[in-house]
Order: sequence, then structure tokens, then C-alpha cells
Amino acid sequence: MQDLARQADTQAHLPASHPPVAFGRIGVLLVNLGTPDGTSYWPMRRYLAEFLTDRRVIEWSRLYWYPILYGIVLNKRPQRVGKAYETIWNKERDESFLRTYTRSQAEKLSVSLASVSAKITVDWAMRYGQPSIASRLEALQAAGCERILMVPLYPQYAASTTATVNDKAFDALKTMRWQPALRVAPPWHDDPAYIDALARSVRAHLASLPWEPEVIVASFHGIPQSYFDKGDPYYCHCHKTARLLRAALGRDDKSLMLTFQSRFGPEEWLKPYTDKTIEELARTGVKRIAVINPGFVTDCLETLEEIAEEARHTFLENGGAEFAHIPCLNDTPDGMAVIETVARRELMGWV
Repeated sequence: MQDLARQADTQAHLPASHPPVAFGRIGVLLVNLGTPDGTSYWPMRRYLAEFLTDRRVIEWSRLYWYPILYGIVLNKRPQRVGKAYETIWNKERDESFLRTYTRSQAEKLSVSLASVSAKITVDWAMRYGQPSIASRLEALQAAGCERILMVPLYPQYAASTTATVNDKAFDALKTMRWQPALRVAPPWHDDPAYIDALARSVRAHLASLPWEPEVIVASFHGIPQSYFDKGDPYYCHCHKTARLLRAALGRDDKSLMLTFQSRFGPEEWLKPYTDKTIEELARTGVKRIAVINPGFVTDCLETLEEIAEEARHTFLENGGAEFAHIPCLNDTPDGMAVIETVARRELMGWV
């Protein structure tokens, strides 16, 4: 009511020639990594080109990287990655599950934050692909959001994830005459709400199995070792998440192991590698494992295809007997409780 009264009072005092203006609202923008619009060659190429030309993702010299990217990678990789996406595509909505879940997370957060303030508008965007960060920031600003909380959906901070989201947001602000105030939610790798949600997810999934895993593998997306050497805190954030999850589940570092997946290119990445670890576990006599991806807020290619399919095949092919993939928190009540906890905390002082 105060917001409506403020707008009515302001409009009454504007000259007749004043351009239309909206104000007084608060925006919350959830930002996920991104997704191709389709699995065929050109949508995949556009997506991969945007992703692999990001200087935060690939820090090699352009003189070295671009001939490889445009001469080899973007000619061959779209077909291969497209086929992988086809195996985990949401056929009902003709989109990736990452897009499906991110949209749902924004819709559910909008409902839960309505009790905080009627002034809040929740939206969602992708760092790579559509809807873009710039387009949603512009839409929120046009809708009257003078303050915007941006929530990069990465529990652990990395320059190649959170920082590149920030880069795009600040680039968008550069083009605005009337810039909204912008807050960026910090990582929540050690937030009790997040650790508790992960622990409940693990317990619930294991309770549904007719067998008990000998080892739980917590697989995080990797980054090149050189990025960590330059000061990226991601490795430390992942280890703290794993340590707190072990404590919550009453496990040690042998029964809940931390690994890193999805390496790309010739250089060394953070170790131990997920694929090599799972292969070694099977070959040394471990028969039953479960894998969780604590660094991913939503299931995507790296969880549904790389882990639930490829890692399963690796384990069983090398002597393992039982394999379970524990889904991400997605838009479950526990998953939404984490996102809502972060949003409510970072909105303090604005509402």
C-alpha cells in the first residue's frame, strides 16, 4: 500500500510531458550457467562458442586458443555434445532440464518471497544462452526495480562461474542511464541450510536403495590447477562443503570422498579426478557406490549424462556391482529452502 501511495503521489507531481516511469520495486534475479536452445548443430555451436570464448572460462592466449576453438572444437564438438544432450533432454518441454528447473526455482521463490514483501519481483537468467542476464536486468529495471539482488546459482565461488556472471551483469549496467542498485549474493558453500539439505537428500536417497553404498563420492566440477594456483578459492570451498557434509552424515574421508569432474584440454586440473577415482574403486574391489554432485544446484548434462550414465558405465565395466546417482536439490522443498534462505538473508535492509 505504501508503494502504491508513493507512486500515485509521484505521478501526480510529474509534468504532463514527463516520460513514463516505474519505480519502488525490488528484483531478485536467479542466474544459472546456461543451456543450448536445442541439440542440433547450430544451437549447440552458438552455445559452445559463447561459453568457450569467455576469458574467465578459458584463460589461454587468444592467439593460441582461437585457432583450436574455431578450427577444431566448434567443428566437431557440437555434434558430440548435442548427442549427449539428447539423452537427457526434457522432451515434454523441448528444453534442457537445467532450464526447466531454473524456471521452476524462480517461480517457487516468487511465491515464497511474496510473504516478505509485495514489492519483490523474481526473475531468472542464464550466463550463456537465453534468457540473457542483460535482458532480464533491463526487464526488472523497466518494471520499476530500483534495487536488484542477483543470486548466482553456484554454492562454491569460482572465477569461471560466479565472477563471469558478475562481469555480464556489470556490463549490462554500463548501458543503463538509470542504474538500479545491485547486490550479489555470496557463495553458500558452508551455510548450515545448504549442508543440512544435502545431508537430508543423501539420507533419503540411500534409504530408498535396497543396498548400502560402501563409498559416497562427492563429485564437484573441476577447474584447471593453474586457476587455483592464481588464487581462486573454489578448491577450498569444495573441500569445506565435503568436510561439513561428512560431519553431518557421520562419515570419514574414505567413506565420503571428494573428486573433480569434467576436465577439458591438455592441462592439469584439480585432483583427484572423478572418472579415475571411480574406475580405481571398482578395480580395487569396491562393489557399491553412490555419487552426489554438491556443486550443482540443478541437474544438467554434467550430472545426468556424465555421472548418472558415463560414471555408472565406468564403475560397472571395471567390476562394480551397484551404482546410484543422488539427484541435485533442484526445485525440491529442501532445494528451495536453501535458495530462499540465501535470498531472505541478502534482502535484509531492503525489505
